[in-house]
Order: sequence, then C-alpha cells, then structure tokens
Amino acid sequence: MSAFPAAVAHSDFARRALALALLCGAAGAALALLASGQVWSHATASFAQGELPVKAKGGDVTGLPSALALVGLAALVAVFAVRRAARILVAALLTLCGAGTGAAALLGAADSGALEEKAARASGLAHAGIETVHVSAWPYVSAAGGVLLVVAGVFALRYGPAWPSMSGSARYERTGRTPRRPRGTAPEPVDPDRPEDLWKALDRGEDPTGGTASPAPREAAPPKGTSPARADGAEGAGA
Repeated sequence: MSAFPAAVAHSDFARRALALALLCGAAGAALALLASGQVWSHATASFAQGELPVKAKGGDVTGLPSALALVGLAALVAVFAVRRAARILVAALLTLCGAGTGAAALLGAADSGALEEKAARASGLAHAGIETVHVSAWPYVSAAGGVLLVVAGVFALRYGPAWPSMSGSARYERTGRTPRRPRGTAPEPVDPDRPEDLWKALDRGEDPTGGTASPAPREAAPPKGTSPARADGAEGAGA
C-alpha cells in the first residue's frame, strides 16, 4: 500500500527537478556568456615613456567558458530529444561542460598573459612589464555559471529517465504492432475526447469517427424462370 504514495512523491520531485534543471542550466549559460564580455582584469604597464593602463576582457583571456556554456545549453535542450542511454550520455556531457566552464574561468582569473600582450602592443615593445594585476568579480561569476550547469547536469543524470521526451510520445511513436480485431467482433468504443483512443483505433485499421461507407444499391432480381431480356420484352409488350 505504501508503494503508490512513494511513486507519486518520486514523480512530483522529478517534475521539480526538471524545472530546477532548466532554470539552473539557462541561468548558468547566461552568466558565463555575460561574463565573457566583461573586464576580468586590469593593470598598469610601465615602459620608458611612462605608464599606461591596460585591461583584458573575458574573451581576451580565454574563450573556453563561453564556448562550453553554449555546448552545455545545447546539451540541456538535447536531453529532451533523446531517450534512455542517449539521455544519460547527453546529461553527462552537460555536467562536463559545466565543470569545464568553471575550471576555465578560475584559471583565467590567474592568467596575466592577455594583459602582457595588450601592454606590449600599446608600447610597441616585445616585452612590457605590468604592475599589480587587479582581478574583477567577473571570472568568478563565470565560474558560478559553470557550477549551475553542473547542478543541471546532475539533476538530468539522476532524474532524467523520468522526464518526458519529444521523441517518446505515444501519439507519434508505435512501440509494436497493434493486434488486429478478430472478424465478427464489435469494434471497441472510441472516446472522441481521448486522443490516445483515436490513434489506437487508427492503428487497428478502424474509422475513429464511427462512420461507415453506405453499401451500393442492389438491383431487384427478375422473377424465377424469366431472363432479364424476356422480362423487359414482356413489360414492353404490356405497355
């Protein structure tokens, strides 16, 4: 008796996990993409003529977080287009994309290569020294987006098998051959308000609307012992 309430509770939590996965995945990808266009670090380049402030955006430091966020977002959508083992693989890809996004963002926060390159380009020197590097909060925002993508992937791995699928609707997919109705038996009743009953009737080769073709009118048979031609002649003579 306790199995049914447990199944209902699991189904309810699977629906909540679906909503949370969509929210976390979309928010995580948006944060990573937004952060890639912001200034991650800035410093002052020193050379003989003086000093020059330089700054580097996320896209200048590394392009991995934004690229992996896009792949993760595509994987989140693809979770609903596949089933069974393929869904597990796509959910694992989503988790890996989130982990890669966070790791690339944290590594980019400690990378001063983009600042040095910009300083060298501004001064015209092959190598230009930069003073203390100031890191903004945007690399960590991108890393937070990666964490949200990981959360979405974990939800998909755990509860994905219970989620609906665009390719798994019984209305558009036949899991096997529907047994034909034996001859001489009345057709099963079809409820027009239940689409699944209409499709089952079509699978059985029946008309779900209940309409039947009207039989063609049959001509009256001539009397016994009289051929059709003789009967016509007799009628003509009588006339």
